[in-house]
Amino acid sequence: MLNHTIGRLLARASGAVALLAGLGGAAGAVTVPILVADVDSGRVIYSQAPTDPWYPASITKLMTTYVALDLVRQGRASMDTLITISPNAAAEPPSKMGFKPGTQLTLSNALKIIMVKSANDVAYAIGESLGGSVDGFSSMMNDTARRIGMQDSRWTNPNGLPDPRQWTSARDMAVLARALIRDFPDDHDLFSISAIQFGGAVIPNHNGLLGRYPGTDGMKTGFICSGGFNVVATATRGGRRIVAIVMGQPSARERDVKTADLFDYGFAQDGGGGPGLDALPASGVGAPPDMRPYVCGGKKVPAIDEGPGAVTASPGATTAAQLVGGSAASSPSLALAAFSSPAMRARTLPPRAPLQPVAVWIGRDPAEGQQILAQQAAEAQAAAANVRAARLEAVKAKREAALAKRQAAKEAAAQARAAKATTKAASGASLPHAASAYTASETAGMPEAKPGKGLVKAKGAAKPAAHKPVAAKPAAKPAGKPAKKASAKADE
Repeated sequence: MLNHTIGRLLARASGAVALLAGLGGAAGAVTVPILVADVDSGRVIYSQAPTDPWYPASITKLMTTYVALDLVRQGRASMDTLITISPNAAAEPPSKMGFKPGTQLTLSNALKIIMVKSANDVAYAIGESLGGSVDGFSSMMNDTARRIGMQDSRWTNPNGLPDPRQWTSARDMAVLARALIRDFPDDHDLFSISAIQFGGAVIPNHNGLLGRYPGTDGMKTGFICSGGFNVVATATRGGRRIVAIVMGQPSARERDVKTADLFDYGFAQDGGGGPGLDALPASGVGAPPDMRPYVCGGKKVPAIDEGPGAVTASPGATTAAQLVGGSAASSPSLALAAFSSPAMRARTLPPRAPLQPVAVWIGRDPAEGQQILAQQAAEAQAAAANVRAARLEAVKAKREAALAKRQAAKEAAAQARAAKATTKAASGASLPHAASAYTASETAGMPEAKPGKGLVKAKGAAKPAAHKPVAAKPAAKPAGKPAKKASAKADE
C-alpha cells in the first residue's frame, strides 16, 4: 500500500501523462519513464516505467559517443581521426552545423559538437566515418549495448532522428551513463561543456540544468515529437553522484525542473536500499507510444532549447531541499508527498551561470580551420557578388524589355493613326464634303407634278425604300385664281 501511494504521488509530480484515446488509438494512461539511481552502486532510488520502450531522440548521441570512445580505446581510431561530412550527412535535418559536403573535422571536435549543439549532420558523419556506413555503425552500437548490459535498446542511426525501429528505456540509459563514467573517466568533460565557440558564433548547450542546478556535470538532452523532451543528467553533491533519466516531457522547462526535483529527492536518500538496475523487471509494453499528439499537437512545435532566460528564479519559491529534508528523509511517504505540493509544482530554476565556451574548428588544427573558413568566406562573398550581379542584370534586362515594349506600343499607335488618316483622306476624295446622300436628280421613273394634285405616283414606279421625296413648290400659281386675288388685293 505504501509503495502504491509513493508511486502515485511521485508520478503526479514527475510527469505521468494520461492520454485518453490519443496515442495510437489506445485508451488508457501512458506513464512516462523516469529513473533515479546512484552512479557508483547502480542502486535504484526511484523508478517509474523504467523498462518501458521509448523513443530516445538525441540522447542517442550518448551511445554514439560510447562507441567512438571505445574505438579510440581499442586503437582503431584516435581523437585526431578526421570525420568527413558526406552529402548524406549534410542533408540531415536540424539541429545541425550546416557544414558543406567534403568538410572535415577531428573526432574530438565532432564529439564536442554533438554533445553541445546536438548536430545531426556531425553525428551522422561520425557513424559513416567510423563504421563505414550508418548501418555498419548501428550494428556496432547494438553490439556494444548488449556487451555493457543494455537490455531494451535497438539502434538504427547515430543521431536519434525519428525512426520507429529505434528505441531504448530509462534503465538502459542509466546503464549507459554509468558505463561512460566508469570506462572513460578522462573524457567526462565532454558532457559538461556549457557552450562551444565556432568562429565568431557561441552555441550554448541544450542541457538547461548545466549552470543552473548546482552540481550538474552532464550529460545529454533529446527531443522529437514522438518521444517528447528527454534528458540523461548527472549531478554530484558531497562526493556522491546521481543519474536521473526523465522522458516524455511536454517542454524543455518542465523536463529541467522535474529533473532538478528528482536530484533533490535522490540526494536526500541514502541510496543503498533499492534494487540494482539489472534487477528491474522487464516491461510488458510492446512498443513505444507516440507522444506527438500530446507534445506537438498544437499549431506550434515546442522550442528544443528555451534559452538562458527561459527558466527564471521565483522570489520566495520553496526549493525541493526545503521540502525534502529533516524528518522527510526518514519518512518516504512524507518526502514523496512533497512532490505533489503547490510549492513544488511552482518551483523554478535560477538563471544560467555565464557560459564558458570551448573552441571547436574544422580541419586538423585551428590554423587550418581558420584558413578553410577564410576560403569559404571568400567563396561565399564571390557567390553573393555573382548573385547580386545576376539580379542586377536581370533587372536591367527586364527594364530594357519594358522600354522596348512601350516603344513598340507607341510605334504601333502612330502607325494606326497614320492608317486612319489615310483612310479618311481617301473617303473624302470620292465624296465631296458638301454632298448629300439624297441629292435629287431627274430620272425617267420620277413622278411628275400636276397642278392642284401634288405628286402623282407614276404608273409602275417603285415606292422609295427609306423615305418620301420632298414635293417641289410649283413654279407658278394656277391660272384664273391668281388674277382674282390680285384684283382683290389692289382694293385693300
